[in-house]
Amino acid sequence: MNDTTKILAAFAAGALVGAIAGVLFAPDKGSETRRKITEQGKKLAGSMKNKIIAGKEKFNDLKEGLRQNFREEVGEV
Repeated sequence: MNDTTKILAAFAAGALVGAIAGVLFAPDKGSETRRKITEQGKKLAGSMKNKIIAGKEKFNDLKEGLRQNFREEVGEV
């Protein structure tokens, strides 16, 4: 696991813990608290999914750019 992945995982874990802690300490009924936790979890999951998709796209673009540069420098392989 590289440093960027570790940082993103730590950030996601911290955001999740913070969101849950914030909801748990709110003075609401249990059903309302569970609803809020579910809602925050869905938001976080959606956000992480979008970031993973964007990261994959960036990686593929970088990979294709490197491949193209290699072909230009070395010639068709």
